[in-house]
Amino acid sequence: MGLFDIFFRKRNEELKAILSQGAVIIDVRTAPEFRSGKVACSINIPYEQINHKLGKIKKYKKPIVLCCASGSRSVGAMSMLRNAGMQNVYNGRTWYKVDRLLGELA
Repeated sequence: MGLFDIFFRKRNEELKAILSQGAVIIDVRTAPEFRSGKVACSINIPYEQINHKLGKIKKYKKPIVLCCASGSRSVGAMSMLRNAGMQNVYNGRTWYKVDRLLGELA
């Protein structure tokens, strides 16, 4: 097992722990992308709407896991939310990775 394997395994375990706490999963892809495949319990708030939906997002009293197609929009959304004062926000990277990790919890 290489260094990268150890690093990604640790990140996956941390994300699984966050998901097991009942995290709110926000998919920041566009509505058509979301309709083409998604995590069953996720909420779609496209990246471009994150700043406009801050009030709604701040009302969630659970950890927030962001996901998208490649991980780049979720990183940007995480940065926006953290800049708005939210700390319990995590990048789940791709939606199918979050879906797979949730499946491992079941």
